[in-house]
Amino acid sequence: MKNIYSKLVLIALSVFAVGCSDDDKLSHTNVSAVNALYTPADNTFFDLSAQSSAVFEWEGAKAEDNGVVLYDVVFDRENGDFSNPVYVVPSDGNGFQRTLNISFTDLNKIAGMAGIESLGIGKLKWTVRSSKGINVQNSNVSGIFEVQRPGGFPTPDQLFITGSGSEDGDAFKKTGATTFEIYTKLSAGEYQLITRKNGTPEVFYISEGELKQDGATTVTGDSKVYKIKVDFSDGSTSMTEIQKIELWFAPDGAFLFDYAYAGHGIWKADNKNIVFKQEDWGRDERYKFKFTTGAGEEWYGSVNNDNNRPDAATAASYWYMVPVTNDRWNNSFKFATEVDNSNVNAEINFSASVPAYTHSFTVL
Repeated sequence: MKNIYSKLVLIALSVFAVGCSDDDKLSHTNVSAVNALYTPADNTFFDLSAQSSAVFEWEGAKAEDNGVVLYDVVFDRENGDFSNPVYVVPSDGNGFQRTLNISFTDLNKIAGMAGIESLGIGKLKWTVRSSKGINVQNSNVSGIFEVQRPGGFPTPDQLFITGSGSEDGDAFKKTGATTFEIYTKLSAGEYQLITRKNGTPEVFYISEGELKQDGATTVTGDSKVYKIKVDFSDGSTSMTEIQKIELWFAPDGAFLFDYAYAGHGIWKADNKNIVFKQEDWGRDERYKFKFTTGAGEEWYGSVNNDNNRPDAATAASYWYMVPVTNDRWNNSFKFATEVDNSNVNAEINFSASVPAYTHSFTVL
């Protein structure tokens, strides 16, 4: 009986010792809360359209073991209590420094998460959490600052048009760091611009020439083909009606035929007869394209001022179409030899499915 009692005492002492040891280990993770925020001062105003950044600085917390402290900067809505913040980010130096240098681009994203609309003015709250990775301490102090968002939005990697008034699901071509464009037909109904076809995309729409978020554009009247341009950097858009596309035959100084819109950024002209012009030096085959738009004329031709006839070995880039002048001869393409005195199916492709806007002729 005495042995049993002794063993129980030893076990109890062992448990107590382990418990004390765990408490000692955990005490080394204790840190104090941040007690003071230095910058920015309350109600500081930031115009986020500038290419700049903001610096957040606070008083350092203290670690019970006199070691390092990790910091997270927490952002919330003006009326938030940080229980469900809109954004949390480690401080500079992967969380080791008591400063955060954050770009206006990132602050603009945070403002959007907080519900401040594009071009809108609103306030954000901030505070700092301190820890050693565990035992996180929430500060009892917070700051508030005011921002004005620029007209634009963060640029997505891709963009699509969808809705009953659109050629549903067609992709925009990305033409720059923040710009997209599409040649497409709009009909009576609604359309939206979305950033992905699956999951939960961001949704945009066009209203009075400006890009807006979370809505749809209503189309009325007859169906028309448009070139739609979108710039996410400032939220600007443009829509130009494409009324007619003609093939210009430079030797005759005349148009051979019109193209008809076939859908999805493609125009076609089927079973067209092409005959080169006989000159005393040979047969002339130069051509380019005239687009008649709601804003006037646009001419498309070759990147080269002059060209040789293409053949089977010619690179696909030969047929790429770029904006050119209305000069009768310059920047003209040349037909392949086999096109002469033949019927062809002609196609212009201004969709996002090709690397660059292009055209082709298929001899029948």
